[in-house]
Amino acid sequence: MQVATAATPTKSVLAAVSRRLSRDQDRPRRLGALQNQALPLCWVSVSAPFTAFPFFVPGVMVKKAYRQKALSCHPDKNPDNPRAAELFHQLSQALEVLTDAAARAAYDKVRRAKKQAAERTQRLDEKRKKVKLDLEARERQAQAQGSEEEEESRSTTTLEQEIARLREEGSRQLEEQQRLVQEQIRQDREQRLRGRTENAEGKGTPKLKLKWKCEKEDGSQGGYSRDVLLRLLQKYGEVLNLVLSRKKAGNAIVEFATVRAAELAVRNEVGLVDNPLKISWLEGQPQGTVDHSDAGLSKGSVRSERDYESLVMMRMRQAAERQQLIAQMQQEDEGQPT
Repeated sequence: MQVATAATPTKSVLAAVSRRLSRDQDRPRRLGALQNQALPLCWVSVSAPFTAFPFFVPGVMVKKAYRQKALSCHPDKNPDNPRAAELFHQLSQALEVLTDAAARAAYDKVRRAKKQAAERTQRLDEKRKKVKLDLEARERQAQAQGSEEEEESRSTTTLEQEIARLREEGSRQLEEQQRLVQEQIRQDREQRLRGRTENAEGKGTPKLKLKWKCEKEDGSQGGYSRDVLLRLLQKYGEVLNLVLSRKKAGNAIVEFATVRAAELAVRNEVGLVDNPLKISWLEGQPQGTVDHSDAGLSKGSVRSERDYESLVMMRMRQAAERQQLIAQMQQEDEGQPT
């Protein structure tokens, strides 16, 4: 069999192929498909022993290789392989092309052109390869930089959102605290107004009489100076006036702004541990109120659970203040010359 060379004109090759495949109208389409996809695989399978001379394998050897390959991939010998029939069909198509001179020439021309194109690609100079590699590297770098900028932008946006959220939460907390402060101011104002209203109804401002043990020659006045008394009494409410008797030592009069403050002072204040106070009503005592000469307080005298809790807290503060006063007086005594 004489194989057509690459110099055969294209029109002659196509005419020969057309005449060869005239028996089947679908063969030209199959030939084109085989040239582009299936034939390379089948060609390798059929002509594997002759890869050293791929374009000059005799037809007899092609048929022999076909029979060997067909025996191994026949559908009857491969019942479990779903692609066995397809592979056998492709192998038959490859045999038709490789045993036909014109079709074989066209096929060889296609393979030769692909091989030459691959060789031309391999013969690219190093400079062009370097340019290509540099371009790809710059593209990857640009993509990476774009990803970093996008990530940074997302991080910045997230940070701004968190800052806005914290500001909003802080504003709500600030508004809540301001509301509580305003509510406390309102309650204090109402309490003062109630006290003044009670005083205006004929009871006058509440005044208490304070007594404690004190010798006339005692310069410390038994431990009760004006500052000490104010510190003890102002925790119950606003003190309008505090007068210490000059003629009689150990006596004082305190005037509160509200009856409530005076009541708390009468019930709870005991003064210093080593020199307790005796507090009694002088003016403005509410009706039904028992005059207490000491600070004893039972649960039965507490009007409500809230009042009881507040009084307990006051007693605790009183104890702490008394300890501070005792320590301060001891320091003053130690600092005086003997």
